[in-house]
Amino acid sequence: MPREARYDILFEPLAIGPVTAKNRFYQVPHCNGGGYRDPSAAAEMRRVKAEGGWGVIFTEQCEIHHSSEITPYIELRIWEDQDLPMLARMADAIHEHGALAGIELAYPGVNGPNLYTKEVPMAPTALPIRTFTNDPVQARAMDREDIRDLRRWHRIAFERAKQCGFDIVCLYGAHGFGVIQHFLSTATNQRSDEYGGSLENRARLMRELVSDAKDVIGDQCAVALRLSLEESVRDLGFSNAELRDLIEMHGDLPDIWDLAHGAWEDCSGPSRFKEEAAQQELVSGIKALTPKPVVGVGRFTSPDVMVKQINTGVLDFIGCARPSIADPYLPKKVEEGRVEDIRECIGCNMCITGDMTMSISRCTQNPTFMEEWRKGWHPERITPKGGSETVLVVGAGPAGLEAARALGLRGYTVAVAEAGEDIGGRVARECRLPGLSAWGRVADYRRYQLSQAANVDIYLNSRLDADQVLEFGFEHVVIATGAHWRRDGVARQHVVPLPIDPKMPLYTPDDIMDGTLPTGRVVLFDDDHYYMGGVVAECLARNGAEVTLVTPAAYVSEWTNNTLEQAAIHSRLAELGVSIELNRGVEAIGPDAVTTACVYSGQQRNLSADAVVLVTSRQQDDSLWQGLKARQSEWDGAGIKSIKVIGDAQAPGPIAWATYAGHRYARELDTPNNTDAPSFRREVAALAD
Repeated sequence: MPREARYDILFEPLAIGPVTAKNRFYQVPHCNGGGYRDPSAAAEMRRVKAEGGWGVIFTEQCEIHHSSEITPYIELRIWEDQDLPMLARMADAIHEHGALAGIELAYPGVNGPNLYTKEVPMAPTALPIRTFTNDPVQARAMDREDIRDLRRWHRIAFERAKQCGFDIVCLYGAHGFGVIQHFLSTATNQRSDEYGGSLENRARLMRELVSDAKDVIGDQCAVALRLSLEESVRDLGFSNAELRDLIEMHGDLPDIWDLAHGAWEDCSGPSRFKEEAAQQELVSGIKALTPKPVVGVGRFTSPDVMVKQINTGVLDFIGCARPSIADPYLPKKVEEGRVEDIRECIGCNMCITGDMTMSISRCTQNPTFMEEWRKGWHPERITPKGGSETVLVVGAGPAGLEAARALGLRGYTVAVAEAGEDIGGRVARECRLPGLSAWGRVADYRRYQLSQAANVDIYLNSRLDADQVLEFGFEHVVIATGAHWRRDGVARQHVVPLPIDPKMPLYTPDDIMDGTLPTGRVVLFDDDHYYMGGVVAECLARNGAEVTLVTPAAYVSEWTNNTLEQAAIHSRLAELGVSIELNRGVEAIGPDAVTTACVYSGQQRNLSADAVVLVTSRQQDDSLWQGLKARQSEWDGAGIKSIKVIGDAQAPGPIAWATYAGHRYARELDTPNNTDAPSFRREVAALAD
């Protein structure tokens, strides 16, 4: 069906300097965990986005020179000519479906510890390197010769980018990651020469680099300038007011202004802390200061919100990173009148963890992300079914729902048996916790897709036992029965059950999600270290409990450093009055107190408590699988070719692990399985002569 007329404005072509974007869908630069290590995987991921209708598609951060790099993080490099083939492959892939190819050039400066090259870092001012890992490295201050070198290195990078076929070159000066921002910010620029002091002076390098870019490539490539909307470092930084002054002073400077909130944590905050279009207040009114187009971000998932950004004069282009990951076909679905088929980003930031952990990124909503080349998985197309006809899916949580959806697309006749009264499993429960409502989209998307599939039936209130499964006669059975939170304290600190007095009221996150909330003095022991401990503590504090959170980690919800929300979690708990005890474990739970101990010294103390909440680890609900496995000799007689356990029922993990497991099961059913080799393609470095 044709698109609705109100969305026409999103598909208007728009000039960016010497090039023209076919529409207003602008995939801003984003990491993917692949970088220089997995260039073909990154290229194919972006080719699929071009196929999905994005008008502009950018690389991630691309380091321009070996004197500034951000190891251990894995991004792209354009240091020398041998880097160009991988970049050209990406540009070619983006061009294949008519999108403009953009490259984000970065000189990390005070953000680059140079752990790989061992070069001495350079920055506007001699300061310690500002990294996530607090590396014990300092930068020396650039002198005028260094700045001349920096300009020359940029000119070389501009020429190389043009050789690779890129249409837009973006100078990175946002998120605290680029040298332009380091010169603009009073937090990192304390110079007294012509590059420091006044805003005009601090903007000198920016002007020079844009001018150099125009000289070298301006006849063929557009020049974008990516700047932070707001950077506050106490009373220092580069403020939103200064940004507006700067744009008013230099309105004609770049071909497009790309604006993003201060630090990466601010810009890409998860849905728990940032709503859609959260940056609108910071960017509103800037378009009036420049005749050039403006692109901004805000985890835009709704086409109506996108249209409003254009019609109200806030933005010219709709910048998206995470929404383009969750659904590479978002523009095409809007264009084809299939808005209800959009796989909306839930803002969990699992995609970012690929970059933070130096691994291949994942997406909770889109399990094909970064598997387009490695496994040949397309987000919208799937191979037809194999020789079998029927599949029984036991469990309608994220793994089971994704398995059923993909199996249905392949053409199998699928029955989903869910023991509960509704589908969704853990996401249906977790989305009722504070700040996690967007996570319900995991189930909502699959609910709608399955409702459109004539070959998939869902049976609620249908708890099955082994006898029933063997009687039904399905050719394949996949068990996705989930997991539950343990009540014995077993996790990382304790690999055997804790000493627990039965007189102490004991709770787990499952009890909280069931609506059973303790009151009074509550000790919450978090040995899980992801989001659940912090969310449950918030829930209890909002309900009036006096909460003390105890964790053996050095941070509250430590692993959320990888999802860019750890600081926000700690701040929120502190605001709610939650007492936080770091680097302490629980040794024993008595009838009216909890014994805690320092993880280093072993020094103990007691915490009086009326109740204890254990957020430790989860136990897989695999009794059905174990029962069927014990009766494997009966499978053939029951007409069963295979039974497999997946998702949390196999081994508990984040929700993204579950949707991936369900998708992988569906993709691989009735296909050869060689467990002696990796199940994916990888690129291996060639030996140098």
